Amino acid sequence: MADPKEEKPGKYTVHQFAAATQGSPDFDRSAAWVQAVSHGFHQNRRDEDYIRKTLAAYKADQRTLTGIYINGDVPPHSLAADVPVATYATMRKPLNIGFGRQLEASLVTAVTVRGTHRRQGILRGMITADLEAAKDDGIAIAALTASEGSIYGRFGFGVATYERNITVDSGARFRLRGSMTGTVEVADPAVLLELAPQIFDRVQRATPGSIGRQEYYRLLASGSIGHDGKPDTAVRCALHYGADGAPDGYVSYRFKGWDTKPYTMEIVDLVAGSDAAYLDLWRFLGSIDLVDVLMWAEAPVHDPLAWAMEDPRCLVDSDVRDMLWLRILDVPAALSARQYAAADKLVLRVADALGHAHGTWELDSDGEPAATVRKVTAREADLELDVADLASIYLGAVSPVTLAAAGRVKELSPKAAFRAQQLFAVERPAHCLTHF
Repeated sequence: MADPKEEKPGKYTVHQFAAATQGSPDFDRSAAWVQAVSHGFHQNRRDEDYIRKTLAAYKADQRTLTGIYINGDVPPHSLAADVPVATYATMRKPLNIGFGRQLEASLVTAVTVRGTHRRQGILRGMITADLEAAKDDGIAIAALTASEGSIYGRFGFGVATYERNITVDSGARFRLRGSMTGTVEVADPAVLLELAPQIFDRVQRATPGSIGRQEYYRLLASGSIGHDGKPDTAVRCALHYGADGAPDGYVSYRFKGWDTKPYTMEIVDLVAGSDAAYLDLWRFLGSIDLVDVLMWAEAPVHDPLAWAMEDPRCLVDSDVRDMLWLRILDVPAALSARQYAAADKLVLRVADALGHAHGTWELDSDGEPAATVRKVTAREADLELDVADLASIYLGAVSPVTLAAAGRVKELSPKAAFRAQQLFAVERPAHCLTHF
């Protein structure tokens, strides 16, 4: 397909535009685009209030929307020609790549293709054109969260972080080692409209794998908007205060109702600026009366909670799944942006079907903040891997040793995968707190 910025003759036309709010000339087109996304993800048809709030949030995020439209007449009684048959959106946010370093990433989201228009090259055209444009714009890395696990590897995306569901028994067995180090108080959820971004920014700067949040999160955490677009009046919140008296963590949560047995509290969002704040918020959750079970659908895989419990069997996890996918577009820029955990020199032979990262690259780290990366031709490689696998090891959450055992990474020198594991390690387990 042509560049999405170009309109082309033939079966389809590509339009790229900024999200427009109510009263703007492009509002109707943006509204039809939102309806197409909802259709693609099997969601309810959106009402005017949902569309208005969603597009206001999209504008705050400075999202760029892409729609693929049928040229000419559509069949009688089918969806109108102004409803795109495919959607795609991007926004720019910082990605924490370890040791406090941030790298601007192009976030890909809202990717849909109507079932009756598949196998037309639409998806490939949208993705390849966007990745090329992002690289031309100086972006070294792209990111997405995937609804299907088999699609994006072919475009060079690799799984870089994981998450899981946890269920915690908050009855008599629930006890954490140690004692409360700060203070937790219940608050009006509306305060999170202001506080949530401030607290999250602190966490973002300290958490490898964390990516900047979109506008929607403060609205969701505060109950200002639910998944149906209407205020979620069931949402409650509590704030954690550190030794200086300032809020440094929060949890928003909702009761699932008296008809749900056992009585269950569901975590909407939990953000803690320190390990102590994290455990204190769990102490608070475990103390809520008339609740038997706490549920969280976005918990980290490497979680101190179970280790802090006197009875770790109070916590049961399930559905460990991929979360953040990365795609390296510029190898020298992406690798030199990282700080490495060891001093070593490693030569990587990277295959990239789209060409952006293809080549043999020498990574030279002295264990200090600076590292050099250069393209080489005469050197023998230590590791041979696809760009998707390079993306997977980039944040240290996926082991090159595991990938070598799976046949995805080829060791060309002794212990090269283990050396890569040591190099790419980060200071704490990578975790992405943000869906997009």
